Amino acid sequence: MFVVAAQYTIMEGKEKEVVDILKKMISLSRAEPGCRLYMVNQSPDNPRKLLLYEQYVDKGGYEAHMATDAFKENILGKVVPMLESRVRDFYEVIEP
Repeated sequence: MFVVAAQYTIMEGKEKEVVDILKKMISLSRAEPGCRLYMVNQSPDNPRKLLLYEQYVDKGGYEAHMATDAFKENILGKVVPMLESRVRDFYEVIEP
């Protein structure tokens, strides 16, 4: 299992716009065959801070996700320009 933990800091005043776009991405991403989990979390202390936690069957599933029109249009085209920062960390699940 391939995991992505992305930390977003949204530009001030753009919180609602970014969250609305990400709400659409949740169902689109979860429908992808390589996606096992796609969660968007917002800090209760600072609504400009988001944590996206994503699980894919493998790295290829994540690469397929990034190749979708929805990702290119919504994440790269709309969300990323409204962020102050975007940090992505990648992991593999340890299983017994």
